[in-house]
Amino acid sequence: MGGLYRWAQNSAATSKQITLIAALAAVAAVGRVPFAALPGVQPTTFLVIASGFVFGPQVGFIVGATAALVSNFFLGQGPWTPWQMMGWGLVGCSAAFIKKYWPGISRWAMAVIGGVWGFIFGWIQNLGFWIVYIQPLTLKSLLAAYLASFYFDLAHAVSNVLLMILFFPAVIRVLDDYQQRLHHSYSDHTIEQ
Repeated sequence: MGGLYRWAQNSAATSKQITLIAALAAVAAVGRVPFAALPGVQPTTFLVIASGFVFGPQVGFIVGATAALVSNFFLGQGPWTPWQMMGWGLVGCSAAFIKKYWPGISRWAMAVIGGVWGFIFGWIQNLGFWIVYIQPLTLKSLLAAYLASFYFDLAHAVSNVLLMILFFPAVIRVLDDYQQRLHHSYSDHTIEQ
């Protein structure tokens, strides 16, 4: 996990960009806490996807990983935390690559991708659960772990789909606008040689 954070930090971030990352991670973390009573509903995934989509893979990864770490100060830290950090970090990275290779993607296609990530994120968590808590480590016990969480993963996928359909274009417009202002603000103050 440390190596991935180091990779994400290797971009030359300004103080404004660091503040932006902290704010996005905080919103994603706080957005998770009230939904803890609804198993599988994770608006954090939506916000992490939007962050990575607009600001790139490093920001997407840091927002996702940090949101998991910070929200778990409220919901409980444990051996699942690194798996959640990895899962949401990968969600953020993948969104950046989706934008790069499919820049005109529709909200409907993003809804499908959000739904798929609902299951993939769950599978990452299940793998961690299986490794840490299940004995013996057999294919049968792995499949049992995956089957036990199916409805939670389905709820996560459905909530991602709904959030993408309802809010993705508006949130992307707001974040794109902020990115443009951030870029212009930064580039307007560069020193010419």
